[in-house]
Amino acid sequence: MTVRILLADDHALVRGGIRRILEAEPDLTVVAEAATGAEAVELARATVPDLAILDVSMPRLTGLQAAREIARRAPSVRTLMLSMHDNEQYFFAALQAGACGYVLKSAADEDLVAACRAAIRNEPFLYAGVAGTLVRDFLDRMRRGERVPQGVLTEREEEVVKLIAEGYTSKQIAAQLVISHKTVERHRANVLAKLGMRDRTELTRYAVRAGLIEP
Repeated sequence: MTVRILLADDHALVRGGIRRILEAEPDLTVVAEAATGAEAVELARATVPDLAILDVSMPRLTGLQAAREIARRAPSVRTLMLSMHDNEQYFFAALQAGACGYVLKSAADEDLVAACRAAIRNEPFLYAGVAGTLVRDFLDRMRRGERVPQGVLTEREEEVVKLIAEGYTSKQIAAQLVISHKTVERHRANVLAKLGMRDRTELTRYAVRAGLIEP
């Protein structure tokens, strides 16, 4: 069986390198490429690949946000996160977004092919250093409905923060998210209160640290 793959990364050179790694394998083929998270969601719906490989940090929607949307809109498509971030926060966020695995870009030439095949078998794959027992424990707790590590912000609040950090005005954010200007301002106030921040500059720094935008 040939595995049909959607590849999403906002850097064309990175996409080219990843594509070469994948298509060196006879059973893997890239059928679509996206440069933003939003484009990845639309292409997942249009092409219905077997697997979507998503960079964590992309414009418009992050890879994590795109993974959640793909799970809703094209549930048959499995997702795999590709990231430069080696930390627990992104690992847990990827699992919560429904990803089958998490691969570091620095080890893509060693791990990515194996991760793709594991995802197709519906098995978890994570980069070296993350214990398989931790993954199984996390998924078991999710299935049992137990409390698992949660992000500070809601999905909608993350969307608002990302757009604020990208320089959009409240009016533009309202139009893009199809919500009222008043609702945008309420989300903004809630985010500032939750994070203990005061202005757009601090929100932008947070967005960079959280992987919502690239530095």
